[in-house]
Amino acid sequence: MTYTVIDVETTGQSNRITEISIFKYDGHQILEEFTSLVNPEILIPDYITALTGIDNGMVANAPTFKTIAQDILDITKDSIFVAHNVNFDYNVIRNEFKLLAIDFNRKKLCTVRLARKLFQGLPSYSLGKLCKSLHIPLTDRHRARGDAEATVVLFEKLLEKDTTGQVFSSFLNKTSREATLPAHLPTAVFNAIPHKAGIYYFRNKTGDIIYIGKAKDLKKRVLSHFYSKTQASLDMCRETRHIDFELAGSELIAFLMEDAAIKEHFPKYNKQAKRKPKSYAIFSYQDRNGILHLAFNPLKSCSNPIKVFHSIRECRMFLEALCKTHQLCPKYCHLQEGVTHCCHYAIKTCKGVCAGNEMVTHYNKRVTLAIETTTKVSPYNIIKKPGRTANEEAFILLKNGTYLGYGFVDKTEQIQSTDDLEPFLITQKDNLDIQKILRTQL
Repeated sequence: MTYTVIDVETTGQSNRITEISIFKYDGHQILEEFTSLVNPEILIPDYITALTGIDNGMVANAPTFKTIAQDILDITKDSIFVAHNVNFDYNVIRNEFKLLAIDFNRKKLCTVRLARKLFQGLPSYSLGKLCKSLHIPLTDRHRARGDAEATVVLFEKLLEKDTTGQVFSSFLNKTSREATLPAHLPTAVFNAIPHKAGIYYFRNKTGDIIYIGKAKDLKKRVLSHFYSKTQASLDMCRETRHIDFELAGSELIAFLMEDAAIKEHFPKYNKQAKRKPKSYAIFSYQDRNGILHLAFNPLKSCSNPIKVFHSIRECRMFLEALCKTHQLCPKYCHLQEGVTHCCHYAIKTCKGVCAGNEMVTHYNKRVTLAIETTTKVSPYNIIKKPGRTANEEAFILLKNGTYLGYGFVDKTEQIQSTDDLEPFLITQKDNLDIQKILRTQL
């Protein structure tokens, strides 16, 4: 069995290769070496030059990846791809080949995960600190050849430590969980995540929350991140050092918990936290003929909104339902524009106000009733959901249409009124996202 121990240096965010070093190793000796600077065909940022020492002048006359692609294919053929935090190096190289319309598939081994398994309890598993702990010489740190050469020595120690070969065999198994977990995430942390509904927090090495998600099955959802090949997922997993979770009992409460947590922490990889949703509202006005209209506009243009939605489509669907229920005119609900009288394909219940066949006062009464029905809310709404355990129940509480929060109650508690729920209520802020989540439930 042969291994190719590999390290790459890149341009940073765009991850184009600036240097590559490959040592072909049979478990006893180095058989072949390939090391080269690479012209990334884009500029190298100053902060990368400060880290690696590789600048634009050094790579100006270096070969492009296309020029050395065949050399890389040849040296890695029929061997196992080995690297420290292997998913990074492997995916960088794989993406370079993808730009050339070439498939690159090799079995992989990660020296970070192997070291965590075989040399347990060390203070750090970064290459520099790991080499220091194991007395491995490391020169030219953050240069491809220096890092790759040190990784060869580390790999040799790992082979020696795994006397039975069982650890290496399990890591090479395609179904092995060890092969899919982020390099710096302890297996015990992942194993502690249950197959239950809740929210989860990805944390980096300083403990900062970098991503928050929700799931009906926490373990299954978290694992799906590790299989994703998108650049954002790869970057996020590479930063992940720990995962916390909170149980919710149901997917609906997990939704509410996730929304509150994202708005509190604004994690780096939660795009929705950075995107302000555009809202639309239904409003009414009276035209010069005295006819009451229902229409929709962006929320910021409506002084007295009747009901708020997240999209024009939601506005139209709600107005269509009002038209059918209250026999309103599609033309005066602005579901049809530029017509003399309505001829909506799905709504045939208009009594003819648009064609002069119905008195305006009669029509306006139905519009007023539709508005009153839309704005009328119950003093309290309680949505009941399963709890986090078999002995618990969960609830969501709204007052006059405003979301107050959620809570968990032991089944032995005697609940006679909404006042009895107050000690168990976890108060939350209402917002348009929450209203959208709860709308279907109500």
